[in-house]
Amino acid sequence: MASTICKAPGQMQILLAFASLSGNTREVATLIRARCEALGHHVDWLDVDAGDVAAVLADAAPTLCLLGSWTDNAGRTPAEMKDCVAALRDRFGLPLPFPVAVFGTGETQWGEEYYCGAAHRLARFFSSTCPVLEIEQMPHGAEDTHAIHLWTDTVLAPTTSTKTC
Repeated sequence: MASTICKAPGQMQILLAFASLSGNTREVATLIRARCEALGHHVDWLDVDAGDVAAVLADAAPTLCLLGSWTDNAGRTPAEMKDCVAALRDRFGLPLPFPVAVFGTGETQWGEEYYCGAAHRLARFFSSTCPVLEIEQMPHGAEDTHAIHLWTDTVLAPTTSTKTC
């Protein structure tokens, strides 16, 4: 999935990478992608479970990276997302030369202290100043869709003026 060069004024090159065990995080990523594209941005879609991370990262650095993850046992980041993080680090170095915003899905039934733990770990690792989007299990209805759109708009707005969240 090669990147294209941004030609439209204000258009961002967005890398949207996610790990999804049951499809919940993929559904959130789909809504985020649709919102980004509706606002005129180019999105490179990377399902880290199925995609070739190295091939997507072979192109120039994106304007913005959106990372999404489900949360593994006791609030941990799943191995496939850790591999993606390592690939980002190896390709672009740390700190990354572009902002990172993180979203996640989780289940409060496993404990509030673990809820969306992977998303919060990723945000801390990348020193993201953007808010973390948390969705309980899978997005349901207008309220979750509104929250996803609001988060997407929030993380896109500052980057268009070269600031971070």
